[in-house]
Amino acid sequence: MKRYRNGEIWDFEQEVSGEMGGGQKLILGLDGGTTNTVCICMPIIPFTPNHHSPDPPPVYARAVAGCSNHNSVGEIAARETLEQVMAEALSKSGSTRTAVRAVCLAVSGVNHPTDQQRILDWLRDIFPSDVEFFVENDSVAALASGTMGKLHGCVLISGTGTIAYGYTEDGREARASGAGPILGDWGSGYGIAAKALTAVIRASDGRGPQTMLTRTILHELQYSSPDELIGWTYADPSWARIATLVPVVISCAEAGDQVANDILIHAVKELASSVKAVVHRLGLCGKDGNDTFPLVMVGGVLEANRRWDIGKEVISCIAKDFPGMLPIRPKVEPAVGAALLAWNYIIEQSRQDHSEADYN
Repeated sequence: MKRYRNGEIWDFEQEVSGEMGGGQKLILGLDGGTTNTVCICMPIIPFTPNHHSPDPPPVYARAVAGCSNHNSVGEIAARETLEQVMAEALSKSGSTRTAVRAVCLAVSGVNHPTDQQRILDWLRDIFPSDVEFFVENDSVAALASGTMGKLHGCVLISGTGTIAYGYTEDGREARASGAGPILGDWGSGYGIAAKALTAVIRASDGRGPQTMLTRTILHELQYSSPDELIGWTYADPSWARIATLVPVVISCAEAGDQVANDILIHAVKELASSVKAVVHRLGLCGKDGNDTFPLVMVGGVLEANRRWDIGKEVISCIAKDFPGMLPIRPKVEPAVGAALLAWNYIIEQSRQDHSEADYN
């Protein structure tokens, strides 16, 4: 175990005397996205023969940092963010790395085994040798947040970016979308806002219909001319910054603007098609298309807090093809889902060890 690049962030460990709670072992669950990164610190609940995931799961500490998607900010900055948020969570819990039993790190941008291996190698440099590590795409934690740690069903994430991920009980998995805005993550917050900005420019130069989006976006950004949007967009074209315009698009659609309404309808169709692609590939719906499966809905774009409810429209669109779909809006955040994944794995290992001991 070493301090890695940011030695000073672990200095607090020199002031912590002993582990929290008299030796209580901990799990770190991380959810890293394009907008921010959350780490929670959860105790390991003792094994019982008929174990169930704790509901609600106990959380000792929570820390928040910035973007940890290496495709967005680069690998060095992403690692620094992850290390910072883990150290802060442990510091808040009054514990150190020696108390950690497992780390489940679920980060956007982890799309290939080589991504996982790089992060695993890095984590092994930071933590003691007996710590177990789980590295996944952030969609895995999002699914687990709705199923309390069980990997079965489909999750649809739509925040700054979007992805649909699915898992079967026998371990097969599939994904759709999630390749980033350049490769067409339509239905994401970035995709919706980018289409709105494009519509304003098209209306301005005569290539598209006039739209309420022009006046509303200019007012939101305190500009007077659509031409100024070009400079604003390229001054800092970060995905999260562009996506902040989504509420403006929804407000215009609710006010009856056809262009804004069409943008949201297109987003709904794109999000629904991502889920349908995953469900078909994995056969989650069964041979007749009527089998039940959970669909976990995560992300600010899908939150049910507006009259023009994107999440509700997506569910209605999917239900036409898969009536057995069971929509779930998680009660816990994805970082807790990540911790529950590690908790379930540890408990399963413990149960197997007990079975082997009884057999012998």
